[in-house]
Amino acid sequence: MFSTIDFGSSEYEESIILRDLVLRKPLGMQFLPEDLAAEYDSFHLVIKEHEEIIACLVLKPIDQKILKMRQVAVHPTRQGKNIGRQLVEFSEAITKSKGYDTIELHARKTAVPFYLRLGYEIIGDEFLEVNIPHFKMIKNL
Repeated sequence: MFSTIDFGSSEYEESIILRDLVLRKPLGMQFLPEDLAAEYDSFHLVIKEHEEIIACLVLKPIDQKILKMRQVAVHPTRQGKNIGRQLVEFSEAITKSKGYDTIELHARKTAVPFYLRLGYEIIGDEFLEVNIPHFKMIKNL
């Protein structure tokens, strides 16, 4: 089940646990209160299965036309089952419904082929973020 959740809700807290498991712990990082506080104005999207959040992402407004996709996480037991693709497609539909027309993101180098298959394009050169290679990618909807 696809849905949007409210910042600060119990579902939001559950999504943080998933994001921490998939994105932060493997890098030896943790969320800081100021990291999470900066998400108050973002759209929080999840996929639930049997009332459990199995995938999530954050869309942060950049300006009147652009949302930045961040913190895309799929539970390790559900990876490789097209959940990520479905979540990104859901995010694109939400983006359009909110009146935005572009999504940008910073993709880990290992995720670039995934986003290329979904129609995103690389903008610029490789750079380091959280000490791992990334590329800026964009898609006009």
